[in-house]
Amino acid sequence: MQAVFDGHNDVLLRLWSHAKAGADPVKEFVEGTSEGHIDGPRSLKGGLVGGLCAIYIPSGDLVLKQPDENGHYATPMSAPLERQPSLDIALEFAAIALRLERAGAWNLCRSTAEIRQSIAEGVFAAVLHMEGCEAIGADLSALETFYAAGLRSLGPVWSRHNIFGHGVPFAYPMDPDTGPGLTGAGFDLVKECNRLGILIDLAHITEKGFWDVAKTSDQPLISSHSNAHALTPVARNLTDRQMDAIRDSKGLAGLNYATTMLRPDGQENAQTPLSDMVRHVDYMVERMGIDCVALGSDFDGATIPEEISDAAGNQSLIAALRAAGYGDAELTKICRENWLRVLAQAWHEAD
Repeated sequence: MQAVFDGHNDVLLRLWSHAKAGADPVKEFVEGTSEGHIDGPRSLKGGLVGGLCAIYIPSGDLVLKQPDENGHYATPMSAPLERQPSLDIALEFAAIALRLERAGAWNLCRSTAEIRQSIAEGVFAAVLHMEGCEAIGADLSALETFYAAGLRSLGPVWSRHNIFGHGVPFAYPMDPDTGPGLTGAGFDLVKECNRLGILIDLAHITEKGFWDVAKTSDQPLISSHSNAHALTPVARNLTDRQMDAIRDSKGLAGLNYATTMLRPDGQENAQTPLSDMVRHVDYMVERMGIDCVALGSDFDGATIPEEISDAAGNQSLIAALRAAGYGDAELTKICRENWLRVLAQAWHEAD
């Protein structure tokens, strides 16, 4: 079995949502559930040994637009969120992550050595990520607090605008050049992340924002859960030029399992073949090289192919990649080592 360290999931969102309804998030993760995608038992079965776990503040006004007669859609952007309620929710997410660590359900890892040690011990290696920084004020003081709590990765924006920059909508067909890039506060955020050693994720930012980060950051360029725009032209996917920049910075892109970002028609449909996933991996490897492609499932945050279904089915993708000609050394890079390489660089471990 090929061990997988995954670049993006929303398990904390699911656990938080269920906790609001009275469930015990620790019990749900440890004992398992039939809902969602990730828990301890299913991760163990599918070889999912860890990943970046997102603090994401949900948008109550987001309603995905249904495709028109041509299969096209453009979901209106969610309204910006207020800082204080966003901070409250982010702290609730972080509290669940810390409870899981205290219970021994997973380890919150702050270094690649800790990730490797956790994997060796058979304990889920979680890295705390923030997807959209609505909980962080312009003075960035809260960033220090979240860093102390284990935050080691963030995306300045989700697919909505905030004080740091602009996000791309969920739309097909559309390219990612949909609006302005970083604000002044966004440039400050990037520089502070560079100083602290927090990875910057470009998965939801506009193309202008992507280039703003590229010219400002000293880190490799990372898009944790984005695919090839040339194959599936949704606004969230990466253009060839963006992939070239990722390659040149020795960064990476993580394959997103969301069917809307895999299928040629951009539709949300679990009847999506694994061949669509392999097609995107092939394209990204050809464009960027084997060292710049990884996995960013979006488990618990998207509709994924039914042949995978959840974390327990993760090895189905590995088998499909193996059948397509990827050997053990290449699969090891795609499944975990590429992530560990870029995390080590972003976290100043080579300094």
